[in-house]
Amino acid sequence: MRRTLLFWCLLLFVVGSLAACGEKSQQDVLKALDEKVQTMSGYKAEAKMTLQTGTEPQVYEIEIWHKSPNYYRVNLKNAQRDQHQMILRNDEGVFVLTPALNKSFRFQSDWPQNTSQVYLYESLVKDILADSKADFKATNNHYIFQTKTNYENKKMLPKQEITLNKKDLTPVKVTVMDIDSQPMLTVEFSKVEWNAAFDDNAFDVSKNMTRAKLENEQEVTKEANQQAVPVMYPTYELDGVKLVEEKEFTTANGKRIVMTFAGEKSFTLVQEKAHAVPTANVSTTVKGEPVDLGFAVGAMTSGTLTWTYKGVDFILASQDLTKDEMVAIARSVQGKMMK
Repeated sequence: MRRTLLFWCLLLFVVGSLAACGEKSQQDVLKALDEKVQTMSGYKAEAKMTLQTGTEPQVYEIEIWHKSPNYYRVNLKNAQRDQHQMILRNDEGVFVLTPALNKSFRFQSDWPQNTSQVYLYESLVKDILADSKADFKATNNHYIFQTKTNYENKKMLPKQEITLNKKDLTPVKVTVMDIDSQPMLTVEFSKVEWNAAFDDNAFDVSKNMTRAKLENEQEVTKEANQQAVPVMYPTYELDGVKLVEEKEFTTANGKRIVMTFAGEKSFTLVQEKAHAVPTANVSTTVKGEPVDLGFAVGAMTSGTLTWTYKGVDFILASQDLTKDEMVAIARSVQGKMMK
């Protein structure tokens, strides 16, 4: 009887040891992630992004192309297809395209190296490798890291949980959380193709603008025919700051709304109907940085943040607000609010 018991104890010990040997450690996974990023030639990915900022969740479809080392194409559409923008990076610079308005903006920028991007694999891996105190756990099918962020408003969105497939280290899900650990931004990947092949003009500005316009003729017509500009208000609140004045002006292009917020800090929010330009062959050069607002890509300059959303141009201007505060306010300008 004792021999039988001893046999089973030894068998369980051996099986447990083998299982432990088969499980990769955190350092093993970190090394594998670093090697994967260093050796891959690029990828194509598809994902769904859900943004919790605002009165209700906003859902967007994202298509990501990356050709190592520095070519990028990020195609951003919301589920109703009434918001469509594209970020391109090639040898000429960084471009933000708005096909419905035939607009193209060119940035002299280090994007995406200057800050983290929640939908770029190499950016997520960089965040994982950079955080020496990252939490790590392994489940049956996934590796899960919880790390610090390096986003535009990292003070307000300081943490993220990154879930990877054990089998090939593909991204599964990224959840970005606020200071109270509440999820504010979620990206769920549905498809990843490693070492993908790209056409010669895959990252060309004019080719992508033409292709996007043909694919979204209904969207272009909708934006062009939009008559009324819905007035939108920021739902993000700063202590001691309130709306003190709202004025409406009539311009050659239609209605312009100017809101003034004052108190411990002050800022101005301007909105008016966006208009399509006759040609997109020439890009407008912007002295600033592209800022990912989740639902749109804005341009941040000294004291000013501009963006276009659902056929409306917005300008947020302030000498008092921090960069994080400007991004947080802009992210919350998505719907109507009672004054």
